[in-house]
Amino acid sequence: MIRCHLARLMGERKMRISDVMRETGLSRTTITLLYKETALKVDLEALDKLCVLFDCEIHHILERVPAIGHTSKN
Repeated sequence: MIRCHLARLMGERKMRISDVMRETGLSRTTITLLYKETALKVDLEALDKLCVLFDCEIHHILERVPAIGHTSKN
């Protein structure tokens, strides 16, 4: 499962969705879906804009974590 840390990053900087919209040009819908971790897909350009805004790498925004109750078979 993929976790999105946008809410944490925004909270650390005391930013609102409207602040991120203004700074990145991304739509409210895109930001809200990432903020609430309900996005099913993410545009690479949106990720790039967020990385620039937060001066971070992609792994600071998105993280793969094991799903609860899921075991991998290698």
